[in-house]
Amino acid sequence: MKRLRENLAGTFMWLVVATGATACLYVTYTFPPGRIDGYLLLLAVVTAVIGSRIAIRIPQINVNITVDDTFVFTALLLYGGEAAVLIGAFAGVCSALRISRKVRTVAFGGGALACAVFATETVLKLAFGSTTNLMHGDAAVAVTALCVMGMVQYLVHTIIGAIASALKSQQSVWYVWSRNFLWISISYFAGAAGAGFIVSSMGTARIWALLVCIPIIIIVYFSYDRYMREVKASARYAEEAERRRAESEHERAEQAERHVQELNNYIVEQERISRVLEETKEHFRHAAFHDSLTGLPNRAMFTELLKAEIESAKQKPEHLFAVLFLDLDRFKNINDSLGHTYGDLLLVAFAERLERTLRPMDTLARFGGDEFAILISGMSNATDAVRVAQRIQDELKQPFVLDKNSAFATSSIGIALSSTGYDKPEDILRDADIAMYRAKENGKARYEVFDQAMHARAVSRLQLESDLREAVERKEFCVYYQPIVSLQTGRLTGFEALVRWNHPRRGLVSPLDFIPVAEETGLIVPIGEWVLAEACTRVREWQVASPSHRSLSLSVNLSARQVEQADLLERIHEALETSKLNAHCLKLEITESVVMENAEAATLMFKQLRSLGVQLSIDDFGTGYSSLSYLHRFPLNYLKIDRSFVSRLTTDNDNAIVRTISTLARNLGMEVIAEGIETQEQYQQLRLLGCEYGQGFLFSQPVNCEAVLHLLAQDAHRDSSPDLHFGPVAAEEEVTVGYSM
Repeated sequence: MKRLRENLAGTFMWLVVATGATACLYVTYTFPPGRIDGYLLLLAVVTAVIGSRIAIRIPQINVNITVDDTFVFTALLLYGGEAAVLIGAFAGVCSALRISRKVRTVAFGGGALACAVFATETVLKLAFGSTTNLMHGDAAVAVTALCVMGMVQYLVHTIIGAIASALKSQQSVWYVWSRNFLWISISYFAGAAGAGFIVSSMGTARIWALLVCIPIIIIVYFSYDRYMREVKASARYAEEAERRRAESEHERAEQAERHVQELNNYIVEQERISRVLEETKEHFRHAAFHDSLTGLPNRAMFTELLKAEIESAKQKPEHLFAVLFLDLDRFKNINDSLGHTYGDLLLVAFAERLERTLRPMDTLARFGGDEFAILISGMSNATDAVRVAQRIQDELKQPFVLDKNSAFATSSIGIALSSTGYDKPEDILRDADIAMYRAKENGKARYEVFDQAMHARAVSRLQLESDLREAVERKEFCVYYQPIVSLQTGRLTGFEALVRWNHPRRGLVSPLDFIPVAEETGLIVPIGEWVLAEACTRVREWQVASPSHRSLSLSVNLSARQVEQADLLERIHEALETSKLNAHCLKLEITESVVMENAEAATLMFKQLRSLGVQLSIDDFGTGYSSLSYLHRFPLNYLKIDRSFVSRLTTDNDNAIVRTISTLARNLGMEVIAEGIETQEQYQQLRLLGCEYGQGFLFSQPVNCEAVLHLLAQDAHRDSSPDLHFGPVAAEEEVTVGYSM
């Protein structure tokens, strides 16, 4: 059955192509050569370059409305039907090329427009005589002729398109025409009015008249495109307002009638282009309540809807609603890897996916960036909001196809329920936002329902963030150093620099508490720069003071935010220059997950860092999602085995994992550092497995600068007493191992 419909549609389309081609051949034969001049050629060029490119897309039937008609009607009024048919066919082909490269579709576009223009010219001749004299006679006759010209062109052209679409979809021609083409008559009447204005304005300045009118035509069509988007958004808003106010069926009918009347008034106003410019002011006012990219309501409109919902809940306690706050996970990675154009395509596609999961009474809005909000009204109970969140997560399991590129996107969702009790829209939005961030903290691609405990955590976190900003200004941080030991010789080879925060009231704050906040706020960048400069200076002082430790190394972690900094190389070079530390003594550690988020960019960054002479290490190896196809391309010096593998070195399987990592490193020309060594058994097994270096409580906790001097003296004494073993050294104060910088 489907094949039969396609065959019928194809036959009809080729019939239209043949008819249009016949019309073109006929007018070519009858076209007086003397009528061809430079202005006609300019008109043809403008039609191809501008006319077919300014379009309003009708997605349901894959059709564009363009400003071609203005230029085709101009040719009809100036040069007669022959020129108009040829320019019309040319314009139809150019417009069809915007939506398809299929020969049949492109030919059909040209044939359909050629047939429509030929029919229009025939009717005008029968009713008014020569078309080239229409605009030089009686004004009333001219206006009537323009209306007839727009009407005939509109009917013939759209009926041809409706028949083709109806044959493909097995629907009635009337249904297809009335649903998709009834409302676009404005473009044809506007085109006729524009052509009449151009021709009536032409004298010796005919070219300039056309050039002046081109921006006016563009404004008309873009205004109409914006108007149609506003109509759709306004219809959604009207439906929500009507439902909340429980208006009667009669009132909704009156509202719909008013919209129809507004549309009819708008169509009439298009016959006078000067009036269109006044209407654009109103459209700009409407644009203040809608997102320009997706056409969705923006924060301002969403807030107004929330106010109405809150008032309804106050008047009717049984009235339940919810707000869902959504944020795309790792959207920045898509922007960075595919570009902002694809990022915008993803946002539009994401909005369409969300709309599919909602009821007509629900409202979807875009707040900006990758943040969206949903208002779910008229809920029976709280589980309705959870079901919506689950449907959204299910929708996002399928990839997005963005101009031949596929991308997966997940979303973290926060849910705030009206049952909590709210007086202001900003309060429920705040709580939904808090719940969304909780979902991100718990692993992303999930939803969380707000509770009061979340609010308490958010307040505490806000205070921590405020304190952290002051700590950066007051330089309340210090660096602790954990020894790195050669597992084969027992000698001290270097230190890993670990940041600590001496809070004026809380005391020593664990990095587990403040590092995530620093990462999110970007404060990790100035903190990391200070740690690098401070640690380089200290290690260089220890090298100079201890002759047996001239090659002492320093390991410093680079955070994800630091890696993204454009001036990272300059900062590292500055720290080395200021401290006089040999670049070969500096080991930069980058976590596996940060590297693999953008392996191509990491490859380039590693090469640039290696050009400074520093050494590179992958931290927490084995805990992320390494790709061996990339690993051999990185110019790395070390792989650092995560403490989770070292702590389980009691089974053959765990031994096999560490053995595999050690073998892989040797094959790639790297050395291995094991962290978290706490027992002699782990130490001995790591030695047997070929790990070169290690660190952990077995050797020493992270210690302050004074304790480092004691460790260096102890290690130097080992030169004269080789039987001494490097063991734990107590710091002046007990320190808990935390997140490393």
